[in-house]
Amino acid sequence: MRRYVWLTLFAVAMGYLEAAVVVYLRMLYYPRGFGFPLAVMPGHVAGIEVAREAATILMLYAAGRLGAASGWQGFAGFMFVFGVWDIFYYVWLKVLVAWPASLATWDILFLIPVPWIGPVWAPIVVSLSLVVAALAVEYTLARHRAVRVSALECTGIALAGVIMIASFSLDSKRIVTGGGAPSFHPGLFWLGEAVALSVLVRGFLRSRSGAGRPSAAPEIPAGG
Repeated sequence: MRRYVWLTLFAVAMGYLEAAVVVYLRMLYYPRGFGFPLAVMPGHVAGIEVAREAATILMLYAAGRLGAASGWQGFAGFMFVFGVWDIFYYVWLKVLVAWPASLATWDILFLIPVPWIGPVWAPIVVSLSLVVAALAVEYTLARHRAVRVSALECTGIALAGVIMIASFSLDSKRIVTGGGAPSFHPGLFWLGEAVALSVLVRGFLRSRSGAGRPSAAPEIPAGG
């Protein structure tokens, strides 16, 4: 578990770095405080910001893979780093600029492939779920059991992701263009969360019993 100490330190530091960048952006585009409607960035600046977010995800994935003995352990590391990073991003914003006012405060969460908008509590719920999933994978591996995911479970996870992204982004075009107050679809979000957690619990219980591990089941490759 020493690896997770370093992953935690990295994620907390990355959370600070992300928060600092956002503080600078808000000083430029929201001098009176962040809120909706959103300020319009010049096209080239928006492109830089999208690329920065993509680079951040790549850095988190690379950090999670470092020192991993297998592909699944690397993926667990990525989920853990992502979850801790996102939680501490909001912790550092609260420390630096006393924002958000509450977990119900609206935020623009992500920009890829379209802007995601929602209350602060929603990405924190996702991040906590990722941390739990990462620890479940590590628990399974530590007991020398293979982590295998059926095609049906892969489909369920993908479907859960699509549903949750939709909950954040269905109204993003209207909101970004100044067409109204921010909105979010909590019913879709909780549906996606329920699907994801049900797949996680099903796989974890099966791995503990040692059942349902056919050799043909897909597994994430170890990679380089």
